Amino acid sequence: MSDDTILEMRNITKTFPGVKALSNVNLRVRRGEVHAICGENGAGKSTLMKVLSGVYPHGSYDGQILIDGAEVRYRGIRDSERDGVVIIHQELALSPFLSIAENIFLGNERARGGVIDWNATNAQASALLTRVGLAEAPETVVMHLGVGKQQLVEIAKALSKDVRLLILDEPTAALNDDDSAHLLDLIRGLRTEGITCIIISHKLNEIEAIADTTTVIRDGQTIETMDMHGAEPVTEARIIRAMVGRSLDHRFPERTPRLGAEVLRVEDWTVHHPLDPERAVVRGANLDVRAGEIVGIAGLMGAGRTELAMSLFGRSWGTRISGRVFLHGEEVQPATVDRAIQLGFAYASEDRKRYGLNLIDDIKHNTTSAALDKVSTAGVVDNPKEYVVADGYRTKLNTRAPSVDTVVGQLSGGNQQKVVLAKWMFSEPEVLILDEPTRGIDVGAKYEIYTHINALADAGKAVVVISSELPELLGICDRIFTLSAGRITGQLDRADADQESLMALMTQHKER
Repeated sequence: MSDDTILEMRNITKTFPGVKALSNVNLRVRRGEVHAICGENGAGKSTLMKVLSGVYPHGSYDGQILIDGAEVRYRGIRDSERDGVVIIHQELALSPFLSIAENIFLGNERARGGVIDWNATNAQASALLTRVGLAEAPETVVMHLGVGKQQLVEIAKALSKDVRLLILDEPTAALNDDDSAHLLDLIRGLRTEGITCIIISHKLNEIEAIADTTTVIRDGQTIETMDMHGAEPVTEARIIRAMVGRSLDHRFPERTPRLGAEVLRVEDWTVHHPLDPERAVVRGANLDVRAGEIVGIAGLMGAGRTELAMSLFGRSWGTRISGRVFLHGEEVQPATVDRAIQLGFAYASEDRKRYGLNLIDDIKHNTTSAALDKVSTAGVVDNPKEYVVADGYRTKLNTRAPSVDTVVGQLSGGNQQKVVLAKWMFSEPEVLILDEPTRGIDVGAKYEIYTHINALADAGKAVVVISSELPELLGICDRIFTLSAGRITGQLDRADADQESLMALMTQHKER
């Protein structure tokens, strides 16, 4: 190992029951670089980083890990953190009931004489929040933050430790373009300070922008390591070929819309914050969706996109909600989640860990959980029928798992997202609201998800897609509504929309 190498992983092999997740993977990371790791969902990227950080302890895998040329045998995360190796997982691991400051210093408390020094705790937390660009008070309880802001808290928590090697698993998956750009600038700043970063990301444009080296893993094996600043340019197309083993000429499947009658209409929808009833988060929103139509909702973080969706889905978020909802021309009252599902509404949350899945249950139970009556007789679940249904969706969505008896928490993030989609597809909704449906999913799997979204629209469903990625909305939607500060500021047909026109509407505060 040369002096400029901080990390080397040699012939790492990791096996789970029935699955070889990693097979003789090799990785070398230079000191002070940004090293990207790419691969499809289930390729083994996160597993490799869990081996490195001690989540999977020494003895549970084969191979060697060397830090600064010396072999290490981590028995847990505390061991790796003592060496300055800190990992931020794709699935956030914050305590929702504690404050931001308490989460940042959990297990690393600022104390004097065995008593926590809250002044020091909050002051240091505030400085870290400023560093990551999160304008929240350190006393704010984490459960009141959106998933994007929680990601920034995780990064602040990592920076509170003596970091030498920072591992970020899909760090910008839940962030909008502005916040993603800020985070990339932050990573560049860490690089100038001599901190080495390993970043797992499906956003290939970000990898092109920030990575010094990129390693591609496919089916648990190292495929290629590329010098991003070498003589031969590394393009997105080249990375994709290495990831999926084939070229992917078109990111979005072709589709000819067949629009029918109006399915959903929302009039003058207003929602107030549950903790501050005087604060309107959604203000007088009006939108409509026709049968066979895919409608997008674009907005910056904090615009009220998720709050709008959750309040429509059985008033599962907000207070003092007013306005009218029409389904097929008739006014309806989706006042609870059960009633919303009965009426034909479905909502796939951006936060699958908290709202979308039961991570300690298996695939089959998660798949049927929103429509148990369809696999039940006299209130008793027909287990063989449930298995057949779930296995059919596993095959249809190409969910990578040995069987539908696999616990969902053992799946990669992208495969978990496929289980969420299967759950709502099985409920056969009239209106399907997808909140960040491809968050943390690789380009190949995204194409599959887009194909299934198109199929739902072609079957006459009304589909609403919320996404932080404007190219995604432009690639799959027929119309796009823009939201700013809780107000609908405009709508554009896909033919008339581009990123600049959408951004202009997303930063306005009056309806056009």
